[in-house]
Amino acid sequence: MDEAIKPGEILSTALSEQRARSERAIWPEFLLALAATSILVGIIWDISWHISVGRDTFWTAAHMAIYFGGASGGLVGGWLAIKHTFLAGPAERAASVKVLGARAPLGAWVAIWGAVAMLTSAPFDDWWHNAYGLDVKIISPPHALLGLGMLGISLGALLLAASRQNQEPDGPGGWLFVYVGGIFLALGAVFISEFTYPNLQHAAIFYKVSAAMLAFRLVSMGRAGRVSWPATRVALVYMGIECLMIWILPLFPARPKLAPIFNPITHMVPPVFPLLLIFPALGIDLVLRWVGEWKEAWRRVMSAFALGAVFLAVFILVQWFFAEFLLSPHASNWFFAGDRFWGYGAGPGEWRTQFWRDGGDNGPADPVGFLAVIESWLLASVSAWLGLLWGSWMRKVKR
Repeated sequence: MDEAIKPGEILSTALSEQRARSERAIWPEFLLALAATSILVGIIWDISWHISVGRDTFWTAAHMAIYFGGASGGLVGGWLAIKHTFLAGPAERAASVKVLGARAPLGAWVAIWGAVAMLTSAPFDDWWHNAYGLDVKIISPPHALLGLGMLGISLGALLLAASRQNQEPDGPGGWLFVYVGGIFLALGAVFISEFTYPNLQHAAIFYKVSAAMLAFRLVSMGRAGRVSWPATRVALVYMGIECLMIWILPLFPARPKLAPIFNPITHMVPPVFPLLLIFPALGIDLVLRWVGEWKEAWRRVMSAFALGAVFLAVFILVQWFFAEFLLSPHASNWFFAGDRFWGYGAGPGEWRTQFWRDGGDNGPADPVGFLAVIESWLLASVSAWLGLLWGSWMRKVKR
């Protein structure tokens, strides 16, 4: 007969578990989420600054917000490395990853890498502008390095939040994961914003790019999140942050400083109204609830095809008609910012309220034919399959 467990041993075990949880404070997760927020706000602000004022100096407030996020994210990651290497107790050391003799949570290492990439891109970006002038495209070489750094900070914050929610399912980690997931989704949307103007939302390129970038992020967040309806909540965070920037930026006066000026604006230009991702996210959550967690490879592939189909079908249904609304006079107000997102370099004309061909040429949009839909579905399915793999892995992260 097994020896009975004494009440003192039960109390000792409970105290040990409580001590292990209390050893890991939650403030690093909050600070890293704040760093990711600063980066997102800064990049949206910086794009507005470029098309409202022009690039007059490197030391703009928008740039400072971006690099504050990078530097603070690196500092949080660095502190966690110091703490887990020299100051941590046994429980914290066990919940860390060893790199070159030092120890830190996995998210901290990713954030440190992101901070290094971001801060390295700063002088590169300044030299690029001095040598070549204004950006013609968002994704220039220094911006690509900057984007990788931003990805590192957001992934670091995401992994720290995932670790917290997986260790403490009833704690605040689940909600923090949803919030950082919204930032992760918004950063992806920003980097494809050249392809997501309302004028391109009847063109095949819009649906292909969106399927490749956004399905992965929504599915991975929906699979990894432990709160109810995680993908839907992540999409709400994304839309909320984007809408706040649309409504706040035009409150500040701005005048162009670089010629030629084709659109004499007087206030900061807002971003385009966010994509209605809450609807495909809701469909993704419903499919994930139905399929559950299938470990067989072929079932996961079938789930990916279903998720890709749901994402694309719902996305086309809502975005196709919403784009027509955004190009109509009914959207030209402070709430939707229709026809108010054009910078000083965009002259007036009917082209601003017309659908464009693939690539952005003026004129009627090429129809989204059967072949384009199939290609977009395959891209969405591959993106969803990768999201399932990564989301399933994130549900297991505890370091």
